[in-house]
Amino acid sequence: MGVDPGLTRCGVGIVRGGPGVPLELLGVGVIRTPADLEHGARLLRIHDGLEEWFAAHRPDAMAVERVFAQHNRATVAGTAQAMGLTQMIGARHGVPVGVHTPSEVKAAISGSGRADKAQVGSMVARVLRLAAAPQPADAADAVALAITHLWRGGAQDRLAAAVAAQRGNRPVPRSWKDLVR
Repeated sequence: MGVDPGLTRCGVGIVRGGPGVPLELLGVGVIRTPADLEHGARLLRIHDGLEEWFAAHRPDAMAVERVFAQHNRATVAGTAQAMGLTQMIGARHGVPVGVHTPSEVKAAISGSGRADKAQVGSMVARVLRLAAAPQPADAADAVALAITHLWRGGAQDRLAAAVAAQRGNRPVPRSWKDLVR
C-alpha cells in the first residue's frame, strides 16, 4: 500500500507483486478533505479513509512519501501529519511502513530522480500495463510509492536484517551518545 500524504488530497494505491511476479494494481484513489473543514476533522477523515483502505485490502507492507521542505509551512505541517497517520496505522496493525523520498520514487519508477509528475504517471501506467495513468497525480504518486517499496523495500529490509545479525542483534546507534555507553 502506497500513500502520498496530503491534507487536501491523500493518494492511496494498492499493488500486488514481487520478484519475478508481474505487478497488479488492486486499487487506487484519493482521500479528500475540504479546506474549510476544521484541521482536526480533516485529519480524522484522512485517518478513517486510510483505515478503510487498510481494512479492504489488508496490505502486508505500507510505504509513505517522506515530507520534504517547502516554502509553505502550513502545507508541510499538514503533509507531515498525514504521513504520521500512515505510520501510526501501520504500527497499529503490525505492518512495516517504509519511507521514501520523492526523488527515490521518481528514480525507481522512471530512472530519473528529476522526473516530473507526467513522467511518473506514464511509467506507472507502463509498469502496470494500464491504458492511462491513475488520476489525479496524487493517486499515481501513491501507486509509484507502492511499486518503489515492492522493488526496493525488500532489499532494504534484508540489508537491515543482515547488519543487525552481523552486530549480534545490537541496536543501531541513534546518536554519538549511544556509541560511548
